[in-house]
Amino acid sequence: MLHLPLSIIQSWSRFYRGNFVNCLSGFKSVSLIGTINKEGDTNLSVFSNIIHLGADPALIGFINRPREAAPHTLANIESMGWFTINHIHQEIIEQAHQTSAKYDEGESEFAAVGLTPEWQAEIPVPYVKESLVKYALQLVEIIPITHNNTFFVIGTLKEAWIDDSILEEDGFLSIERAGSVTSLGVDGYYDTKRLARYAYAKPNSAPREIP
Repeated sequence: MLHLPLSIIQSWSRFYRGNFVNCLSGFKSVSLIGTINKEGDTNLSVFSNIIHLGADPALIGFINRPREAAPHTLANIESMGWFTINHIHQEIIEQAHQTSAKYDEGESEFAAVGLTPEWQAEIPVPYVKESLVKYALQLVEIIPITHNNTFFVIGTLKEAWIDDSILEEDGFLSIERAGSVTSLGVDGYYDTKRLARYAYAKPNSAPREIP
């Protein structure tokens, strides 16, 4: 195997090093986060660092980059207290990736990339109509991470909309049926295929696969 001490990694160019480090953590979920500001301007941006924090209460968070690098999503959530998370499927990868471009404040990424804002009763922020797995969260907490000036944004689940073909009898979501993709690094997108699913593991008991 190739040994890469920190001294070697730090000697690389910023772009090369960024690609390398971003890939180390492996495949990640990737989704579009929808927000709106008080003036009614919608915003949409791709995020690949979404984190499940617990099911009861249902909490989901994501890491927002430093404010100067990605200001609009964070500012809108701070202002309105809501956001949606929308899975990306294979038919909208190009549009989803394009939302990472630095559009001016007030210019909607929905319109710029050709995706459709969708509104649901009692949810004050837009979903992505084309998404087949999507959910709304109300802001719980924003935690500054001072070491690199990023922010950990935590929301509590308020509702979900899913394609009915993916919901299993035990509540498991077979999201591969919805074509949900995953990501690697900052610009790689991959499809998914289930390899196995196992019952709850217990000591002194062999793993039991769920068909």
